[in-house]
Amino acid sequence: MDLNGFDCSILDSTNCLLGEGPTYDPETDTLWWFDITGRKLMEHRFGDGHSASHDLPFLCSALAVADGGRQVIACEKGLLERSPSDGALTNIVGIEADNETTRSNDSRVHPCGAFWVGTMSKFGKENAGSIYHYFRGELKPLFTGITVTNAICFSADGSVGYFTDTPTGKVMRVPLDPQTGLPTGQAEDFIVRTLDHPGWADGAVIDADGLMWIARWDGSCVQAYDASGSVVETINLPASQITCPAFVGKDASRMILTSAAEGISEQRLIEQPHAGMTFMIDRRVNGRIEPKVSL
Repeated sequence: MDLNGFDCSILDSTNCLLGEGPTYDPETDTLWWFDITGRKLMEHRFGDGHSASHDLPFLCSALAVADGGRQVIACEKGLLERSPSDGALTNIVGIEADNETTRSNDSRVHPCGAFWVGTMSKFGKENAGSIYHYFRGELKPLFTGITVTNAICFSADGSVGYFTDTPTGKVMRVPLDPQTGLPTGQAEDFIVRTLDHPGWADGAVIDADGLMWIARWDGSCVQAYDASGSVVETINLPASQITCPAFVGKDASRMILTSAAEGISEQRLIEQPHAGMTFMIDRRVNGRIEPKVSL
């Protein structure tokens, strides 16, 4: 497909309804991500270029790797352990499992191994979501009254956490205990949306240089922010609803972006046939491998 004018290529041409939650496993050189509303787990093996999709019984949004190759999936029922060999799912802990109106959304592993898991309403209800902290068998609520949880990421030393409630236009920064991933102070504004920030903050990662890369939903790009919260780079992409970045490659030197086709009118889909596809940025980056979750 023609991507002239864009500094990216197509990693996977599947038009996901809501592509999200990309996670790279360096031990198997495999990228995993989700089509949340399509109830599918997507897989791309870099070794042979093979892509596949796996049906899921629930709305799932994020994956983390644990020791022994075990996978942990955040879904509308809570956290599940998944066997990569046969796809078998077993329950770890319920998260809002008795609430049929919410589901998991953006989630990420802290450097200590704690898993921050965000939730949100399935139906757009305001302030229905929360962010939870799971660490070695214990689940704790951290932040409540969130409409759309996104941009969960952490500094390399684990001393700072970030997140957003997307409709607010603000990315928050909170001090953390590096040993536990728990807050040690109040969350404060880090980035406040301006005309320099197209669209809305969605998923985010922090690279080895401390830059925060934020996917811009309805902004057709990914942007890099420095420690002051200033934009230092914008990379335009051939889809409007860019959802989440991830570093891939055993040296974490490449970056991919997921996207979504959900909610785009038929006319706009004709104008942007790449909506929902997964993209690879053409140039190298200085990324970081995600930590493993501690069960």
